[in-house]
Amino acid sequence: MAVIKKAIISVSNKEGIVEFAKALESIGVEILSTGGTARALRETGVSVKEVSEYTGFPEMLDGRVKTLHPKIHGGLLSRRNNPKDMEEIKEHGIEPIDMVVVNLYPFEETVSKPEVTLEEAIENMDIGGPTMLRSASKNFQDVAVIVDPSDYRKIIKEMKRLKGDLSYKTRLRLAKKVFKRTSQYDKAIATYLNKVKVTS
Repeated sequence: MAVIKKAIISVSNKEGIVEFAKALESIGVEILSTGGTARALRETGVSVKEVSEYTGFPEMLDGRVKTLHPKIHGGLLSRRNNPKDMEEIKEHGIEPIDMVVVNLYPFEETVSKPEVTLEEAIENMDIGGPTMLRSASKNFQDVAVIVDPSDYRKIIKEMKRLKGDLSYKTRLRLAKKVFKRTSQYDKAIATYLNKVKVTS
């Protein structure tokens, strides 16, 4: 574990995110972000680097592809205590990413609407978000991963106490929460698709 220096923030539910990002910035964390989240943070004075600027690759397919890039996932999955990993990411110009703050497209809320179409449901199936969450959670010893806005305040408090770090206990707790959330999310999608009627 090491001091958290770089975070990626991409949230659908923006509750509390501005205050959290400002607190991260105040303790020296560089922030990467995407689309609407980046705009929301920048409008309040938070210094943000767009993911597309960081990767050198634009968002595409109406936002379907934003964070699915080796510079993101290499930065999340590289093991900091593995010299080969660190040499490999350095060779490819990839920097470690130490924190992921993501909450998912509101799929459950979308499909609960009586007149929802299959097309609307499909566009609210988050792909990049769960992928980043899973990458970060697999490497939780090195990457703090936050899926629940109710954790923001506790995390900042601990980071200040530990001079920019989070304990192993906290990192593991957060990773467990992520895998529980992504499994619920996938189950909701599977349940919905099982109800779709095939007409031909």
